[in-house]
Amino acid sequence: MTAESKKPKRDTYRHGDLRNALIKAGLELAREGGPEAVVLRAVTRQAGVVPNAAYRHFADRAALLHAVSQAAIARVARTIEAEQAALPPAADAAATARGRFRAVGTGYLRFAQEEPGLFRTAFHVPGDLAHAEDDTAAGGSGLTPYALLGAALDDLVETGVLPEDRRPGAEFLAWSAVHGLAVLLIDGPLRGLHPTEAHDAGRRVIDMVERGL
Repeated sequence: MTAESKKPKRDTYRHGDLRNALIKAGLELAREGGPEAVVLRAVTRQAGVVPNAAYRHFADRAALLHAVSQAAIARVARTIEAEQAALPPAADAAATARGRFRAVGTGYLRFAQEEPGLFRTAFHVPGDLAHAEDDTAAGGSGLTPYALLGAALDDLVETGVLPEDRRPGAEFLAWSAVHGLAVLLIDGPLRGLHPTEAHDAGRRVIDMVERGL
C-alpha cells in the first residue's frame, strides 16, 4: 500500500458536504474573478476533487453559479446585519428605526466596495423575488438583504416615520437607488472617486431615499 493510498478521505466529502465545499470554492473564485470565474472545472480543482464530482450536486454550470450567487447574497445580508449591530444607542424608537434603515444601505454599499467580485456574482444570475427571499440567501438572522430592507421599512411605519399608505413598494425605490450607486462605484464612471467622496455619495443617496419615502 502506497503512502498516497493510506491518506484518509476528506470526512466532509464522505459525509455529503461536497456541495458546500464546491460552493465555498466558487465563492473564493468569485471574489477574485466575479461570476465569470465560477466554472465547474475550476471549482472542482479549487475543492480538490475530480471534475465529475460536481455533477452529483449540480446539473450544470448554471446550477452551480446560482448556488454561489445565493451564497454571495447571504454574505451581503451578514454585512448589513453587522452594520446594524454596530449602531450606537439612539434617543428613541424613531431614531433607532431610521438608523437601522440607513444601515441597510450603508452595509450594502460597503459590501459592494469591499467585495466587488462577490457583489457582481450575487446579482449576476437572472431571477425574481423568489430567489431574493429564499433562505439560501439569508444571513445569520434568517433574513435576506431584501427582507432586512423590508423589516427596516416596517419599523419606520411602526414608529410613525413613514406613513403607512406610502409603505407599499418602498423596497423597490430604496433598493434601486442604492444598487445603482453601488454599480456606478465598482463598474461605472464613479469607480475613480476617492473613498471619502464615495462615502459622501452613499450618504447623500440614502438621504435622498429617506426624504423621498
